[in-house]
Amino acid sequence: MSDFRSAQFRDADPGLFSLSQIMHLMRTEFGRAQRYRYPLSVLVIGVDRLGSLRDLYGYESKEAVLDEVARLLKLETRTCDFLGRLADDRLMAVAPHTDSAGAQVLAARLVAGVRALRFETGGKQIPIQVTIGVASLADERTLYFDQLVSAAERALDEGAGAGGDRVVVRDPAETVG
Repeated sequence: MSDFRSAQFRDADPGLFSLSQIMHLMRTEFGRAQRYRYPLSVLVIGVDRLGSLRDLYGYESKEAVLDEVARLLKLETRTCDFLGRLADDRLMAVAPHTDSAGAQVLAARLVAGVRALRFETGGKQIPIQVTIGVASLADERTLYFDQLVSAAERALDEGAGAGGDRVVVRDPAETVG
């Protein structure tokens, strides 16, 4: 067993929805937001250099890091937000009644919170950072929920490609296709 651990959040359950569950909830919440005309934001979160971490310290370590990031996400979000795990070890937060500015504040808080997490293996401190892609439904130009998800995923990919440890925001109406 690895000694890779964090001093914080060890006993909390990450409580994430599966990929199919979070996408179903996203679709449902998107429909509500369109019908009742309220803002909706999506954050897609990726741990920077997670594959390298797995290669250096093993699968257990990678899962421990993901669990800690998920626990922090759960602590920093509201009970009405939906949290799930996507493919490729990414996390998603669906934040109803949250506009782009509010989502950016949440994302910045998460980036800072992850930087403050302390992981250790073999007596060595391992810094952990995340990149977060944000997209928000603000008007009728976004016709489908997958536009919103795709915009957040593209923003995450862009941020990770630029070195990570950042928040990138994209307008879903501008990322069609």
